[in-house]
Amino acid sequence: MAGKGAFLGILRLIGFIILIFAVYAIIQNMQAQECAEGESGLDCIELPPGFSIDYYAENVDNARSMTLSPNGTLFVGSRNAGNVYALPDRDRDNRADELVVIAEGLDMPNGVAFKNGSLYVAEISRVIRYDDIENRLEDPPEPVVVNDSFPSDTSHGWKYIKFGPDGKLYVPVGAPCNVCNREEEDERYATIMRMEANGSGLEVFARGIRNSVGFAWHPETGELWFTDNGRDWMGDDLPPDELNRAPEQGLHFGFPFCHGGDIPDPEFGELRDCEEFTPPEMKLGPHVAALGMTFYTGTMFPEEYRNQTFIAEHGSWNRKVPIGYRVTLVRLENGTAVSYEPFAEGWLQGFSSWGRPVDVLVMPDGTLLVSDDKNDAIYRISYVGSGAGIIE
Repeated sequence: MAGKGAFLGILRLIGFIILIFAVYAIIQNMQAQECAEGESGLDCIELPPGFSIDYYAENVDNARSMTLSPNGTLFVGSRNAGNVYALPDRDRDNRADELVVIAEGLDMPNGVAFKNGSLYVAEISRVIRYDDIENRLEDPPEPVVVNDSFPSDTSHGWKYIKFGPDGKLYVPVGAPCNVCNREEEDERYATIMRMEANGSGLEVFARGIRNSVGFAWHPETGELWFTDNGRDWMGDDLPPDELNRAPEQGLHFGFPFCHGGDIPDPEFGELRDCEEFTPPEMKLGPHVAALGMTFYTGTMFPEEYRNQTFIAEHGSWNRKVPIGYRVTLVRLENGTAVSYEPFAEGWLQGFSSWGRPVDVLVMPDGTLLVSDDKNDAIYRISYVGSGAGIIE
């Protein structure tokens, strides 16, 4: 009987603990809802002293990657929504005047880039182009197919695109899996590729990259830096996401054999040695889903932010304790990453999130835009501790 009583006591204790966690989760979910729906929802965002955040645009369904035209029109891609948007700010009041849907029904049009009056859009298996788009926002032309030879896998198939200093369009091709060795089957998998603006000369620039959804070139060295999402199902704390640097073509960054520079893969690690590959410049948080990144080239923020790296962390999806859901800062010294810290956070409230940052973009006035595909918004972060500057 005593044993039965002890057993019932344990069951009651377990039930009480489960109840406490359930109540805690409900409270956190309510807090997240209040942040998303409240008039002062952005008060939930914590920033360094002197910084402020406001909405640049709202109701941008599934807002993902961003690009800015020389005339100041912000173009935004999406993933699940299948739309591409134009957000003009004609009166220059630092807020979008209207939301124009210039394309819909596309196949995960995440990536957008702008060159010579044309908007480039990356779908799963192709890159298309809308010519003279700013003069035809209300009546977009039929898109021109730039290159339709990319794999059709939807797993890590959505793409981030950007023109490099060499004038070529860089297009990643993610691994079509959590972890697999498809390199010999098709050399395009797990790479960043590049091609001419007309779609010709497609070639692999870097290999061993599981899934990059953000990259930029250092404003002084011209070297390519990029984020890479680590594999799943190695535990909550392994492996890290990565910030990588590719100063030249032909480097291999380890996937699927090695993660984070020194962690052999349980299945494929025996095939290659981690020392064969280029290690990351900075190990980021595990499963934070580091996506868009940029170097700060404005003059509005204090000098200590000049040429430093901002990263949008979309947030973990299967970690027991969620992390990410923020914008982080990687500080560089003499071209080398030396530290990693939060810059803007608060979209995650305990175990519940009300927003998920996707991309970051420096505006001509020196402010930083952040896209959010969960809260359907574009935020504008400014520094109010000093006067505004311009991008040099």
